Amino acid sequence: MNTYKYAKIPSKGEKIQIIDGELSVPNEPVIPFIEGDGIGPDIWNAAKRVIDAAVAKTYTGNKEIHWMEVLAGEKAKDITGQWLPEETPQIISDFIVAIKGPLTTPVGGGIRSLNVTLRQVLDLYACVRPVRYIPGVPSPVNHPEKLNIVIFRENTEDVYAGIEWESGSEEANYLIDIIREKFNKSIRTESGIGIKPISPFGTKRLIRKAIQYAIQNNRGSVTIVHKGNIMKFTEGAFKDWGYELALEEFRDQIITEAELWDETRADDGVTPITKPGAFADLRGGQPAGNPGGRIVVKDRIADSMFQQILTRSDEYDILCTPNLNGDYLSDAAAAQVGGLGIAPGGNIGDYIALFEATHGTAPKYAGQDKVNPGSLILSGVMMLEYLGWKDAADLIVHAMGETIQQKTVTYDLERQMEGATKVSTSGFAEAIVANM
Repeated sequence: MNTYKYAKIPSKGEKIQIIDGELSVPNEPVIPFIEGDGIGPDIWNAAKRVIDAAVAKTYTGNKEIHWMEVLAGEKAKDITGQWLPEETPQIISDFIVAIKGPLTTPVGGGIRSLNVTLRQVLDLYACVRPVRYIPGVPSPVNHPEKLNIVIFRENTEDVYAGIEWESGSEEANYLIDIIREKFNKSIRTESGIGIKPISPFGTKRLIRKAIQYAIQNNRGSVTIVHKGNIMKFTEGAFKDWGYELALEEFRDQIITEAELWDETRADDGVTPITKPGAFADLRGGQPAGNPGGRIVVKDRIADSMFQQILTRSDEYDILCTPNLNGDYLSDAAAAQVGGLGIAPGGNIGDYIALFEATHGTAPKYAGQDKVNPGSLILSGVMMLEYLGWKDAADLIVHAMGETIQQKTVTYDLERQMEGATKVSTSGFAEAIVANM
């Protein structure tokens, strides 16, 4: 029986459930989707075509996704009068796993980010963004293949918590006066005021999820990225709490970088990072100089990290960041392997997961069947992996790689590739399906 006002539950399919603390995925799950604004319908239709084909080809009728549309963004506003109907996050919570296209967020005034709202309302505290190179994709760097990282960005705190007051407002002026009088800190008159909360709870659950991912996927290192040299009690604390969690809960499975240096230090005092071969690779599950394949936990200052993903790409594996740093860093890393057009992402809580295109709505291309659907397709790959349907996920990755190597691509890549064939959004999806 349909209990929702706007969404219609499919006549076939079952809910994903949580049983004994584990995700229980039926062979025919119902999965909600948000089409998205601007180019959303174009890229969603392409992604759905590819995901459905991969599932059908892999499982030959034994598994099938039953899609359920839920509303958010401009389409929701047109139909319901609301940008985000109350039932939308409730449906995602009820059905556990969902996927979405890009949603409109005005710059400056107006509605707050619908993406941020969904993350906060559903407590999807980890924004997970894998960044890896697909051979054949044009790149601005010489060795894009060296970058193969997964960014775990804290999703609910930091400046994205939305605790801020406008310049000249009663609240901003009140806080300025309090801070001047009570704490003897100078703030310019008419400043806008924002608060940057970072908590032990929020930090530790992110680091826990990142280390669990590293263990499950045989990754070699987890790097805590922060600006703790300046923001000592927020981002500096993020680093300290991250190490605390790693040592408290994963002592037998991790080793800190400082401990690894001490264990492998040469008699002459030369550290592994300067001794050739001794500290050559902190990835792949069995890092050099790391007895027993323990995961190396280390930290880097955020601005230095931007340089190091360019100059020492292959020394990093899993990156853990506060909210704002992760937003910047994930886009910068994506640029090295072809851009946001093929960068996937997912927002994941303890169980609930919402996978998404990581780019914007590009309204000037809406309805033109033109843009690259790769980001949403690869987010679908993440979703299939989350369901445990890895064979279907691998099929998409393989077929998409083949399509790109054949130089059958959308306009954004075609203009950078000599001898390429330009295809539409839907044409790219069809070419991927043909290569399965």
